[in-house]
Amino acid sequence: MSQILLLIPDESPSTLHVPPPEAGDELRGLAAVKLFEMKRLSSGAAARMAGILRTLFLPRLGDCGVPAFEMSEDEFQRETRLV
Repeated sequence: MSQILLLIPDESPSTLHVPPPEAGDELRGLAAVKLFEMKRLSSGAAARMAGILRTLFLPRLGDCGVPAFEMSEDEFQRETRLV
């Protein structure tokens, strides 16, 4: 696994509302969510980056206001139409 050093102001961990030792994991998870939202990572790759299972990552997207699946109204109608 690669390691990246990120320097942040001393007060930043407390603004994340997590204990300082957990700040790195929180930032890594938030970066994974954003990269998924930007379509730079798949949900599986983003989950690996966040260090959690995909089944735990998908609900986290909703917690952050990011849709796990994007579908237009027309696509939705086609997919849900009864045959």
